[in-house]
Amino acid sequence: MGGQGAAAIMGAMLNGLGEVALAAIAVSLAGTIGLLLGRVQIRGVGLGIGGVLFAGIALGDLAARAGVHFNAEMFDFLREFGLILFVFTIGVQVGPGFFGSLRKSGLQLNLAALSVVVLGVLVTLAVHWIFDVPVPALVGLMSGAVTNTPGLGAATQALADLGAGPEVTALPPLGYAMAYPFGIVGILLAMLLIRFLTRVEIGAEAAAYDRQRRAGAGELPSMNVTLRNANLDGLPLAEVPRLWDAGVVASRMMKEGALLVPRRETVAHLGDTLHLVGPSEKLHAMQLVLGVPSDTPLTTKGTDLTWTRLVVTDKHATGHRLGALGLDGTGIATVSRVMRAGTELPAQSDLVLEFGDIVTVVGPKTAVADTRRVLGDEKRRLDLVDFPGVFLGITLGILLGSIPIAIPGLSAPLKLGLAGGPLVVAILLGRKGSWGPFTWVMPPVANHALREFGIILFLGVVGLKAGGRFLDTLLQGDGLAWVAYGALITLIPLLIVGFLARLVFGFNYLTLCGVLAGSMTDPPALAFANAQSESSAASVAYASVYPLVMGLRIFAPQLLVLLLMS
Repeated sequence: MGGQGAAAIMGAMLNGLGEVALAAIAVSLAGTIGLLLGRVQIRGVGLGIGGVLFAGIALGDLAARAGVHFNAEMFDFLREFGLILFVFTIGVQVGPGFFGSLRKSGLQLNLAALSVVVLGVLVTLAVHWIFDVPVPALVGLMSGAVTNTPGLGAATQALADLGAGPEVTALPPLGYAMAYPFGIVGILLAMLLIRFLTRVEIGAEAAAYDRQRRAGAGELPSMNVTLRNANLDGLPLAEVPRLWDAGVVASRMMKEGALLVPRRETVAHLGDTLHLVGPSEKLHAMQLVLGVPSDTPLTTKGTDLTWTRLVVTDKHATGHRLGALGLDGTGIATVSRVMRAGTELPAQSDLVLEFGDIVTVVGPKTAVADTRRVLGDEKRRLDLVDFPGVFLGITLGILLGSIPIAIPGLSAPLKLGLAGGPLVVAILLGRKGSWGPFTWVMPPVANHALREFGIILFLGVVGLKAGGRFLDTLLQGDGLAWVAYGALITLIPLLIVGFLARLVFGFNYLTLCGVLAGSMTDPPALAFANAQSESSAASVAYASVYPLVMGLRIFAPQLLVLLLMS
């Protein structure tokens, strides 16, 4: 009785604080305890940000026992705003590389990750049909099994859009909490099983990846070529087929012992040596046209020329083509490379510059200084968050998410919702970078801080609302069965795709680990993969599939809710 009396007194004191203060204290405590809990690791594996959910559940259970009542509308606002902030910052982060990740080698990686997602949905449907798991709990199980918190938010929002009451919307967080712990462990178990059953040698895989990277090159290679083609002797470089406008740039030229920046009107003679930059296959083709490879160094040291990397920050340069700015071999300075979202792009005349591009410029010092004024190169602008752009983007995202999309076969229209709408808009805005007075390029530190703040709000509220039913569901309800169902959703897709990718399609093991971690949008799994080798293979693969997978993981629960409950 003494314990119950103390709890009642504590509950009365807390209820007397006022709704705003009580909600703020509860969410703050869930964040504090949960983040500390998430730092606890066993053999390098911990709950991470998921600790906030479990702290919220524990506090919610204590609050229910003490008779503490939270304002439902206030909690709903905190939960949804946290989700919006989280998915919007994710979209801004992945936007610049989203569409590029779907091309070339990234296509194969994304197809493998897509297969994991699709198989996960199919296993989830099988669990529903075989074991008759309620749909609200089912979508929570799926999100927890793949450790994808935005998916939980999307599922909860979809249920609310269908008019589900608090009893129903409380089920997804419960399912998520049951499946989440094994979701973290399961991806690591899958990686280890694939490694040992296929007898992987980590050192050999790292060496093979390095050879492949050097051959296919995310960075543009260069080549020095001496002119031996008599047909080009005495002609301006503009008449050399496919030079500049087809992805190969001549950034330096040695003529009669002097180093200069070649321009389109520069006349070429036999014996001149050109420093060419471009994709390897195009360099080889250009070398066959011009002459023979040369070992002559074309360094700018000790000459009137210099080179530097400049950041595009001026709004007058953003959105303009290199040709329009005179940086394609028509001016005194020239651009040899453009780095965008970690990938070097050929400096073609029709390449449109974007905010945040890193441009390598070669030319006389005065010309490079003039180019700096054109491009901006105000690196401090990359360290600032343009909050008008953030709030405008959130507004557009909410409006987009509210538009009903009629799909044949569904009794209710599909909406992107408060999770999907801001995500889609943020990807598009992040890809564009800036427009007029608004900028959506966000410093990584600021992006991470806003993203973490948003997800802490969301998970804290979700845990607090679910806490009153968690222990009863786990110990007296279907909780233990849900744990087993979540394990099936975690393991079956990972093992099927993992073994097929390795044994049938010959995936590099380290790259495969990055794909599997990315397919679960699971940073701890990426850390585990990186710990196996110093190679960047896992990180590159993770970044390649993360944008597409995140979008699919958010939309899949919404689609299941509409298909199974409409």
